[in-house]
Amino acid sequence: MTSFKSLMESMESLSALMKDVDIELDPKASFNAAIQVYEKFMHLFKDGSPEVAALKAQEALESFENTMLNIAVTGETGAGKSSFINAIRGLETEDKRAAPTGVTEMTTEPTAYPHPTYPNVTLWDLPGIGAVGFRPERYLQQVKFSRYDFFIIIASGRFRSSHADLAWKIQKMEKKFYFVRCKVDEDLANERRAHPQIYSQDSVLQRIRENSEKHLRHQGVSNPQVFLLSNWEFDQYDFRLLEDTLEKDLPSLQRLVFLLSLPNLSPEIIEKKKAALKKHLWKISLVSACINAVPLERVSLACDIGILLVSMIAFYKRFGLDDDSLAKLARQAAKPVTELKAVILSPQVEELTRDFLLKKCVRVGCGITRSFERRFKLVSVISTVAAAALSFITTYSILSSFLDKVAEDAKRIRKKALE
Repeated sequence: MTSFKSLMESMESLSALMKDVDIELDPKASFNAAIQVYEKFMHLFKDGSPEVAALKAQEALESFENTMLNIAVTGETGAGKSSFINAIRGLETEDKRAAPTGVTEMTTEPTAYPHPTYPNVTLWDLPGIGAVGFRPERYLQQVKFSRYDFFIIIASGRFRSSHADLAWKIQKMEKKFYFVRCKVDEDLANERRAHPQIYSQDSVLQRIRENSEKHLRHQGVSNPQVFLLSNWEFDQYDFRLLEDTLEKDLPSLQRLVFLLSLPNLSPEIIEKKKAALKKHLWKISLVSACINAVPLERVSLACDIGILLVSMIAFYKRFGLDDDSLAKLARQAAKPVTELKAVILSPQVEELTRDFLLKKCVRVGCGITRSFERRFKLVSVISTVAAAALSFITTYSILSSFLDKVAEDAKRIRKKALE
């Protein structure tokens, strides 16, 4: 391959073909698509071994695993900074890993709160702004400005000059910032009590947005965008807009890290996680088929069971199906954890062992190789590239099918928790 970019394009086209391949569910219907993948794979590596490409894919996977995201959350005392940090990490105030909340300033220096299941993501609770004599330059120096990837500037009422001054300084130092107006649920409740006859949620939200943007423009911020949120109803109001904006602004790897760290607030987020992970399956499958691959018994294939096992357990955690995440959700939903586990149809995490995966690979691999032997008159000893192609199809099919199942499990668990 001439470059990793061209490899990416070629392998992504293979991934597009693989979406129709589910050897476990329907081997006959999948066979034609698998043939296309096999032929494209053989053409792609006709002039050399796929091992070099697999090494590049391994580097890309390691780069993703090592990608860090540091999010700074700042604002005035009592604005809801700590509650925002807890909400975006899917934690309640009583959780031992939660940021402490209160009406007085609880944060006197930058405090790191790693994500409970995705330690690559850290939210930083910064000391409150807005005190008399507040100087943004000194403040940013004190909180070590350079270590954050972007800033969330939070207010629970009117945005003031301190917010605007800080935003201007952040922008000048070439970092992104986002204005968040919290506690809109309280504003809506107050308006509903005060004006029950003429109350309109959309009108109240529009008024809050326009007033917030007007005050920021008055303080010198050009074209401000304000996201309206409730830390107690985090999936409501402008959260999806904030999520889309961050995904658009972040570099590709940090975008994926941010998405995977989000709680399963909606079926749409679960689907976005699945789609994002599907794009990485070809890398895992190519590495499994070509690097540290161990020959499988009774079939002319080889794969790295270890990377498959690690990947599948990671899928479990990223969709909140691990024991810790389920226990936390059960507490929040006031339901027995066994009730949530009862709707899981994919293999339980304790079932994901090397022996389990070896048997699955042999079973699926046998079906593929028998079909290909009949079609292509393959002999018992096949070429290295052909063996890698068949191993790639086998492992990709297993991972893709498992990913579909855990995503559906996540949706069922969310639905059960909301009942």
